[in-house]
Amino acid sequence: MYCKINDKFKEECGVFGIFGTKEASVLTTLGLHSLQHRGQEGAGIVSFDGKAFHSARKQGLVGDNFNNKDILSKLPGKTAIGHVRYSTTGESKPENLQPFFANLAIGGFACAHNGNLTNTYSIKKQLVESGSIFQTSSDTEIILQLVARSKKKKIIDKLIDTLYQIEGAYSLVILTNKKLIGVRDPLGIRPLVLGEKNGSPVLASETCALDMIGAKYVRDIENGEIVVITDSGIESIKPFKKIPERPCIFERIYFASPDSLVGNKTVYTYRKALGEQLAIENNVIADVVVPIPDSGVSAAIGFSQKSKIPFELGIIRSHYVGRTFIEPSQTIRQFGVKLKHSVNRSCIENKKVILIDDSIVRGTTASKIVKMVYEAGAKEVHLGISCPPILHPDFYGIDTPNYNQLIASKSSLKEMTKLVGAKSLFFLSLNGTYKAMGCGKRNSKTPQFTDHCFTGEYPIDVTEILKLNR
Repeated sequence: MYCKINDKFKEECGVFGIFGTKEASVLTTLGLHSLQHRGQEGAGIVSFDGKAFHSARKQGLVGDNFNNKDILSKLPGKTAIGHVRYSTTGESKPENLQPFFANLAIGGFACAHNGNLTNTYSIKKQLVESGSIFQTSSDTEIILQLVARSKKKKIIDKLIDTLYQIEGAYSLVILTNKKLIGVRDPLGIRPLVLGEKNGSPVLASETCALDMIGAKYVRDIENGEIVVITDSGIESIKPFKKIPERPCIFERIYFASPDSLVGNKTVYTYRKALGEQLAIENNVIADVVVPIPDSGVSAAIGFSQKSKIPFELGIIRSHYVGRTFIEPSQTIRQFGVKLKHSVNRSCIENKKVILIDDSIVRGTTASKIVKMVYEAGAKEVHLGISCPPILHPDFYGIDTPNYNQLIASKSSLKEMTKLVGAKSLFFLSLNGTYKAMGCGKRNSKTPQFTDHCFTGEYPIDVTEILKLNR
């Protein structure tokens, strides 16, 4: 039995691919290691040696499963793709680990997917009724089924035919006998970047994966773009009508690695600016600013510098406790948060404390941390969140609770403050969030980001999912 001690958003998935280089599987392993923050349930690699495809998929962390010569020797070839997973659609089972692979009439086809399809149920129902057999509960298998059933002749045409049938947010890395293919959804909700290492093209969810293997960042894959990499070079195909890009705002707020580049700035820069804007909007008198680690550190630095209130590491996070841990007894269960966080009493005692975090979902962990800080001798505890209240769930590749589990959706600010036990609770405004991103105010007609968790404005229809979740 496992206990999830974190009430944050759950990570997404990470994808990686490299074409035409020695030790492709080794470099893919390193790339996946740098994307581990995007998913810790399992990892997989598929390689191609010019004649045959080779696959390995393991539950657990990349470093625990792809760290020896034996497994990597079973993944030969100059081209490989990889995936780290956190389940959003599909249960946490070995058969749902990616990349998925199938031998199609046109040859081998491997696919790694970050995101979530919003019309999974209706498409799967049609496929099953027409004779398709599914081996997994992942929505990614739908892509393989549709490609296999397409009447088009060429693989790219089969893929385009498939993309016109699916809806949702996705970035895909695909490996065939001759091609490495990258795809980004029409709105560009999920990220995908192109890099280059000694002439070998690289695809990855974030630039931190490029840095890990010493690759150079070339550009972002555009929204709605298909990039086809072969021995002849790189071809860009844009089968969809061009529409404004709307990347997921939570990549900058929470998901992406702080050292990754987004819009020519590091994610750390955005998060620090969010903290600065939070300080501008909220004048709270206190003695110290303390981040809830690790997610609140960047914003807390910005808040401290703007407010002139000293920054202190008043809470220490243990890096030896994962997102889940085994619960052998009630005694250990009741100490759940303390296994992950401990209070540095010397920074807290007899002081007015502002805790800073990047988001609050259910509020359960926040309330336990506030209580711990009070127990360590704090005079006052205020809680600042460097994004707006999360009022609506996500259905585009982030594992979020339903409405009745979102504390901001079912409670007023006064009620939330009481529930978390703080003297005050304050959030960053929506326009302040956009300002920190360098966008000025939010454009209500054509928002610059996918921000439905704050606004309830879903850019891709989610009616099917909402009906299933009732």
